[in-house]
Amino acid sequence: MHKSLEYIAGKIDISRDLILLLVIGGLYSLSIFLSNTFVNIYLWKQAGDYTTIAFYNLGIYLFQPITFILAGKIAKKVDRVIVLRLGVIFLSLFFLSVLLIAEQAATYNFLLGSVLGIGFGFYWLAFNVLTFEITEPESRDFFNGFLGVLQSFAGMVGPLLAGTIIASMQENVGYSVIFTISFILFIGAVVCSFFLKRRQAEGLFHFKRVLMERGHNKNWRRVLNAHVSQGFREGIFLFVITIWVFITTQSEFALGMFNLVLSGLSFVLYVIVTKWVKPSLRKKAILIGALILYFSVYIILFNISYTLLIIYAVLIGIAYPVINVPYASLTFDVIGKAWKAKELRVEYIVVRELFVNIGRVLSIIIFVVAITLFPAEKIIPYLLAVFGLGHLFIYFFVKDIYLGSTGKKDVITKEPVTDEKNR
Repeated sequence: MHKSLEYIAGKIDISRDLILLLVIGGLYSLSIFLSNTFVNIYLWKQAGDYTTIAFYNLGIYLFQPITFILAGKIAKKVDRVIVLRLGVIFLSLFFLSVLLIAEQAATYNFLLGSVLGIGFGFYWLAFNVLTFEITEPESRDFFNGFLGVLQSFAGMVGPLLAGTIIASMQENVGYSVIFTISFILFIGAVVCSFFLKRRQAEGLFHFKRVLMERGHNKNWRRVLNAHVSQGFREGIFLFVITIWVFITTQSEFALGMFNLVLSGLSFVLYVIVTKWVKPSLRKKAILIGALILYFSVYIILFNISYTLLIIYAVLIGIAYPVINVPYASLTFDVIGKAWKAKELRVEYIVVRELFVNIGRVLSIIIFVVAITLFPAEKIIPYLLAVFGLGHLFIYFFVKDIYLGSTGKKDVITKEPVTDEKNR
């Protein structure tokens, strides 16, 4: 495996810890794509309304940044592997809770979302901080792209396998099976974490100081504004499109096929983008990908069918890799050159996560207010048209970022590039 990665990476040095992080990221992605794709459907089949789904997702994106702040404080005092394990424990607790609550899951929608958000917060803070010391500017695009490949592969296999299992069994049995498989995959990720070289952060937690750095660092302010814009789109797209696919087809297997098309194309595009999109082309790639992503939504806004949804999946499967790889790399180039990036790496990750979730929470709150005031079927297409602009505005925030020469800086790797939000 090491030789294969070295062949793909070219002259880039591939360390043992980098490989382990890719494996952990891949196991996590497969687990999440296998089960979390269908939690929204599980709740929809019980409640049958958008408000229940919206509050479940609101719980996730309220508690995720709060947990990031708490996890950041912990990561400054103890080994980050402990934080990683806390994340896995809460993620496992989430799936166990869904199994135990069963038919009453929709009643506890916000609570379930909160538990999942806590798990995400602990896990991704630890994952990102652990990778801070491992990736270098030379290996960043490779790591971003190859992790995207793994996640796209998980996005193909996970939902299709889950949809097949649910369709071939009684519903509760099928869901129990996929939640159990997810739990086992999480355990595998924890086992891999024991082989990582232990690294402990030192010093105090200067969250407020990095937050205030926006006033001193224009590039950092632009990146944070871009992440709020990113969150605006992700907030409602992450569940509305999934629900639309299910409403249109009434089939979990069809939802699995939708994800297969989306992630299959992303798989190919991540390989291409990783190999060919160099730093000088990053901003242009972000603009092209954002334009494709935005205009693709008009295919399904006012006349929806499964065929149109598949065409939409094709287009966003192309667009996301073109945006995500250069956008993530540019983001962490900015962080790598920011004030005391090495000492305050945890704080920079936490602040970035706070801003992307501000966008997600605001869009979900606006969504809930809108469907309360107007019929959901009428207002949702307009909401998608407005919030769909989110990724396009990313370009207008990052286009004025200038970093000068690329020195060998401490950098942070990125968040997952093809998780549930990519819809």
